[in-house]
Amino acid sequence: MQYTLLIVLLPLLSFIFLGLMDSKLKPKVAGTIGTSVLGIITALSYLTAFEYFSMHKIAGVYEKVIPFQIEWVRFTEFLHIDLGILLDPISVMMLVVITTVSFMVNIYSLGYMKGERGFQRYYAFLSLFTFSMLGLVIATNIFQMYIFWELVGVSSYLLIGFYYTKPSAVTAAKKAFIVTRFADLGFLVGILFLSFYTKTFDFGILTSGDASVFASTTGVSFMGLSVMSWAMGLIFIGGAGKSAMFPLQIWLPDAMEGPTPVSALIHAATMVVAGVFLVARLFPVYEVYAPGVLHGIAYVGAFTSLFAAIIACVQTDIKRVLAFSTISQIGFMMVALGVSGYGAHEGLGYMASMFHLFTHAIFKALLFLGAGSVIHAVHSNEMNHMGGLRKYMPITNWTFLIACLAIAGIYPFSGFFSKDEILSACYEFSPYMGATMTFIAGLTAFYMFRLYFNIFWGKEHKHAHTPHESPFTMAFPLVFLATVTVFAGFIPFGHFVTSDRADYDIHIDMTVATISMVIAILSITLAAVLYRKESDIPKKLSNTFSGLHRAATDRFYLDEVYLFITKKIIFKRISTPIAWFDRHIIDATMDGFAGVTQWTSVRIKGFQSGQVQQYAYVFLLGTLLIAGLALIF
Repeated sequence: MQYTLLIVLLPLLSFIFLGLMDSKLKPKVAGTIGTSVLGIITALSYLTAFEYFSMHKIAGVYEKVIPFQIEWVRFTEFLHIDLGILLDPISVMMLVVITTVSFMVNIYSLGYMKGERGFQRYYAFLSLFTFSMLGLVIATNIFQMYIFWELVGVSSYLLIGFYYTKPSAVTAAKKAFIVTRFADLGFLVGILFLSFYTKTFDFGILTSGDASVFASTTGVSFMGLSVMSWAMGLIFIGGAGKSAMFPLQIWLPDAMEGPTPVSALIHAATMVVAGVFLVARLFPVYEVYAPGVLHGIAYVGAFTSLFAAIIACVQTDIKRVLAFSTISQIGFMMVALGVSGYGAHEGLGYMASMFHLFTHAIFKALLFLGAGSVIHAVHSNEMNHMGGLRKYMPITNWTFLIACLAIAGIYPFSGFFSKDEILSACYEFSPYMGATMTFIAGLTAFYMFRLYFNIFWGKEHKHAHTPHESPFTMAFPLVFLATVTVFAGFIPFGHFVTSDRADYDIHIDMTVATISMVIAILSITLAAVLYRKESDIPKKLSNTFSGLHRAATDRFYLDEVYLFITKKIIFKRISTPIAWFDRHIIDATMDGFAGVTQWTSVRIKGFQSGQVQQYAYVFLLGTLLIAGLALIF
């Protein structure tokens, strides 16, 4: 399976070529090249998945395949960094997800970005983003993953700030880059802890179940926690930054300043699922050596999911509703990983998390591309500039509705199956966790259909130009993704991806499914009552709960808290005194040394005048002085 190397190399070559040629290529040519490359690697990814899942199962368990690996840097006899390709169920699944969504985004962008300045540069950045994420998921060791992890950060910075003449886009790009860099510092320190005690970076060794690898960590603790808890907790901080978990989620809503297809790429298949993939990749280590951290991940995910869902209920920018929806859904995946290890099937949560990652990637890409289609038609992100668009945009209307039904967990759409498995795992972990996540699922159905009814129903807004359906290049990805969303739930996902790489037959828990379906339908009904037709009820409710509404609209002032901490405390109370000390004490001392040296040199430079008479006079004076001292002593 060495052809899998092309899956990584082709987008890299595409990035280099498009980046170097840039304006020398016509926009249509650049778009065709970028899209064609993605089409090729998508086909190769499907071939990889077919070959792997059909030919690499031994004794009922999928084996790990490494078709390519070279040593890059060697530190000790055992500790070295390799660059290679690791194929196992989750990496192969991610290859399919990333390339499928990226290919659809590339096709969609041919229409959406047509006429934009920097079109060639845009396609170069798309190729770089895809290369970075592909390199991350096929990494054979944690340090290779970290290298591509940082490349994903660079790629997101470039794409979020694509409209570099727009101050808000530049600010959003810097915000995303800086916030995730702080989280990545925790990731790096965690890697150093882990590799120092285990003497390896290799995923195969770390997740092999060999207890001798972790023998040196036994009994080692700091501040009441084992060294493995510290290492895995710090590694999770990196994942929390990329996947926008509380309190590091502040960068993701602002990332909507980038082009809408970029939002689909970041939210569906690349950057924000990297944290979930990281925890899944190291799941055997978390489960055995840091179970407390795993439970902490579940609680962080649950709180983040609830926090983001409440905010999504009041947002008016359609892309920001979807942004907070993504944060909430990533929280679901983290919760599923955190509660895995309980119940009749210990890996249920793991399988459910990966299943939801797969289905969510498809319908969230569909939602963002649908939102882009709407924005393309009305030239606005605000709900109050929309309404009644179902008459003008039937394809967008129906595909967007399918995605909303899927994320709401309505049978038979894909989101129903994956979310049901997550809720089942949560109930097996704790009734309280199950009830909490079921409530959040109800909120999800409500805010998604609030979004749907405000866009396609409600009062029709008067537009300068009559809205129209998107061109074929934009409509085709919508139809394709909608089709996958309808049927993806029937894939026997448990036969492909599980925590132990053995088969698991998915069983729908009718009690959990019935409860979640009823709550979802009631939530959709409530959204229909409030927003399907023009009504003053939403305004009355916002006035009644004005405090909560205002706080949720302003994201519970978390951005203001960060600004207060950074500007008022760190910059003003800490950085300013340090800067004063540096300027007036450190710099003044150095300037004093320089001043004294200069003053002395001015006074003694006469000794080097070049006059022989002066030298003889000084020599004679010195000789007499020495002779006088000799007579005295």
